Amino acid sequence: MLLSVGTANAAGPTTNTNVPPPDESTGGTDGKGGLSASVSHIRIKYVSGGDGGGKRGNVATLDPNWKPPACWYEPEFTPAQLKTFVDTDGGGDVGIHESWWGKELWTDHYKDGKPADNFDLSSPTNSSAAGYENYNLGKNGYFWRGVAPDVGDPDSWDCGRIMFWVDAGQTPNDPNMPTPKTLAEYAYDKIKVPETEVELRPAAKSTVNLPTWVWLDKGTFQEVKVRAALPNTGLWAETTAKPVALHLDPGTTDATTYPASGDCTINGDGSIGTPYEASRASDPPPCGITYLRATDGTPYQLRASVTWEITWQGSDGTGGDLPNGTLETTQDIDVQEIQSVNR
Repeated sequence: MLLSVGTANAAGPTTNTNVPPPDESTGGTDGKGGLSASVSHIRIKYVSGGDGGGKRGNVATLDPNWKPPACWYEPEFTPAQLKTFVDTDGGGDVGIHESWWGKELWTDHYKDGKPADNFDLSSPTNSSAAGYENYNLGKNGYFWRGVAPDVGDPDSWDCGRIMFWVDAGQTPNDPNMPTPKTLAEYAYDKIKVPETEVELRPAAKSTVNLPTWVWLDKGTFQEVKVRAALPNTGLWAETTAKPVALHLDPGTTDATTYPASGDCTINGDGSIGTPYEASRASDPPPCGITYLRATDGTPYQLRASVTWEITWQGSDGTGGDLPNGTLETTQDIDVQEIQSVNR
């Protein structure tokens, strides 16, 4: 049975219901034998900061208007690889919102030179893509296809071309061609940093009106650098996350934070705050909390979040800043009230 999804009429991002679920693909790139538009060949490698112990998590951007790229194009097949794919499979995503099921659909366009529709919504009717002769065997280059980490993102419809040819050493003449910044932003969404479990003194229980000191040793939080590379293009980018501040939320309004903003800056040696000393137990700490009311059996939820400054450098000499990110960790805090008797 032959099924061409989306080639006859274009539907809008919110009305199209013909996109098959990922587990229906039957090609060779999604780990299940399917050619899937949600699977990228970008390779992520930790250059530094990725080998520390403890739990880790993805940073959340502090800029509500920023998000990683919704779609781009990348190399998928050489001519010989495409021929093998069609001969042995012939099913999967030929575009982000267009799937071809059955060998004939692929041979018509990539072997027999017949034109086919893109699914790009660029006009009332889809644009047409010229066909290829015999999979371009004998030519040096790659067939490129659209990739969208989230095919449900309306912006993923910006990459509506079906798989197309690009000569070796070149990149597509398309607004959604990949760039080092594309890779840097993709890496932002993949980078993992240590969770923020801070050191507290007193450790067992805090006491009403007695400062609780908070700090992080300099070895706990170090910058994390990841490299994202797109094979067969020479494109790469390194994205670096550097800790710059710790924010404390005591979990109750009956508390005083130090500093008053709750923002503890990074010291010159990479540490945060100052380790507790018994001789200074009653002093206001550089970074800490004084609880003004005891818990009643239900601990306060101390939320500690580290702000990470994100920068990047690319293979073409470009680079710059990306929005700061944060990762928050919650800790239980019991607060006791010391009773005194006057005689």
